[in-house]
Amino acid sequence: MMGAETPAIESTKRRRLQRRLAALRLWRAEMIYILALAAFAALALLARHAAYFDWDLAAARTLQNLPVPGLFGFMRAVSIIGDGWNPYALAALTVALLLALRRRSEAMGLLFSAGGSALVNALIKTLIARPRPGADLVAVFRPLKSQSFPSGHVTFYVCYFGFLFFVAFALLPRGSLLRRLALGAAALPVTLVGLSRVYLGEHWPSDALGAYLLGGVWLALSLDLYRRWKERAAFRRQPGNQQS
Repeated sequence: MMGAETPAIESTKRRRLQRRLAALRLWRAEMIYILALAAFAALALLARHAAYFDWDLAAARTLQNLPVPGLFGFMRAVSIIGDGWNPYALAALTVALLLALRRRSEAMGLLFSAGGSALVNALIKTLIARPRPGADLVAVFRPLKSQSFPSGHVTFYVCYFGFLFFVAFALLPRGSLLRRLALGAAALPVTLVGLSRVYLGEHWPSDALGAYLLGGVWLALSLDLYRRWKERAAFRRQPGNQQS
């Protein structure tokens, strides 16, 4: 009798442990989300009342004075994807490709992540109304009349490439060369774009930092919705759940 009960008891304990671990992971994720949102709100409030910070100027000048041959061309290439209508065209083409591959959840998730973040970024730019770096303070690649905080390039890169990173992580075969290449190709632009925007004199470091925080928060929301869509789609495909 005892031998028959032991496996059931152990199974129950494992399920309880799994639920506790899942709850702990969820709590940690929520805390990170809240802290990132609070940090962004505080930085945005400061940026609303300061055209730039002392550390912005020091960091931007240090970066621009790096004696690295070809650095300007490299930084320019990093940013070009986010220039003008390029991000809209790239996002639209990617969504169309995902739909053609019958990846509807991924297409809708990317549209929400990249498209929604663009709208939020534009709204916050208008509310903060921070001016771009001046040519009297740093070297400016091209004068821009739009607002500076937060960086639209960085926000787009985080939400577009970041979403594709997690899709590749979830869908591509584990340990495969294709997966490693896809993850690297998605992560590298996100890592470099903040430096690029500052090096070109089109944003302050705090603009890039604010965009990383904002983009991270919006990406987390997008991935959560994407997960829910996937679960709902899987439920509908189960036998007996399909509607006639």
